[in-house]
Amino acid sequence: MNKRNRHVKIIERVSTRLKLKQLRMLVAIAEHGSILHAADELNISQPAATKLLKDLETDFAVTLFDRTNRGVIATEFGEALVRHGKLILAQISHAAQELDDLNDGLGGRVVVGTLLTASARLLPKTIENVHRSRPNVSIVVRDGTNDFLMPLLHTGDLDMVVGRLPEYRHREDLVQETLYQEQLVIVCGNDHPLAQSDKVDLGDLADQNWILPPVQTTLRRQIDKEFFDKGFPPPSNAVESISFLTNRALLSSTDMLCVLPYHVVESEISLGILAVVPCEMSISIGPVGVSYRNLDSLSPAALEFLRELRASAGGLAEKHN
Repeated sequence: MNKRNRHVKIIERVSTRLKLKQLRMLVAIAEHGSILHAADELNISQPAATKLLKDLETDFAVTLFDRTNRGVIATEFGEALVRHGKLILAQISHAAQELDDLNDGLGGRVVVGTLLTASARLLPKTIENVHRSRPNVSIVVRDGTNDFLMPLLHTGDLDMVVGRLPEYRHREDLVQETLYQEQLVIVCGNDHPLAQSDKVDLGDLADQNWILPPVQTTLRRQIDKEFFDKGFPPPSNAVESISFLTNRALLSSTDMLCVLPYHVVESEISLGILAVVPCEMSISIGPVGVSYRNLDSLSPAALEFLRELRASAGGLAEKHN
């Protein structure tokens, strides 16, 4: 059987025989690493769960899980089908939620992931505008890093992710729109001695107390490289934090320094809470944008949110320029 005929045959089998119960079982087995525990979650017997899995493997003509003494482990075929199964189940859940919301007069639901770069100005402005134009839309915000948010976007748990666009990882099968370019600044408390300086060299900052992003982040690697390239060791014993509220409080009450996107601290700078340290850096945070699976995956409420997001980003970019 050639590849095309095999593909057509699998599609015919799946479209006529695949059951949502099988997908739920597949995902549960992958999450628990156990057919027994997956069966308990779905409130069915272990033999019934085993048969559901066997039928699924027969329909796709592949082995989905390897059996071991410690349970089951997804094969590469299993991992691929689990990923698609999660997306299908998430879309069904979202469809049910949207119908329920519309029936209750809520006007739909949007689930947005946000990174620090978008949480201070861009996202609040967008939410404000959406609530003004569509007050019955329910909006859920989840914050975190790309490593946490992008997998949720791929599985359909998020409609979109707003913030710094990933340069390399997490880009497969996603649409990424650049909304504006963000500038990085070194900031300190307004009472810090460096706040009154006209110009500061990076070498003068190596021995200062710092708040830095975690070592596994792109921004942290860029900061360390900036110091190395100019012949200085990067800051040691820094506090690692991406919590803006924590960082803001530390900057206000200590002599610490922090590298942050300008739009995140713009209000604090204008209010005299924080100050920009006049030190030139060659690093850039890169484009701030929005990632989503495709336009067809977005509900009417999510599409409206995306339109308002673009408009809000345009206003921030014009103001900054």
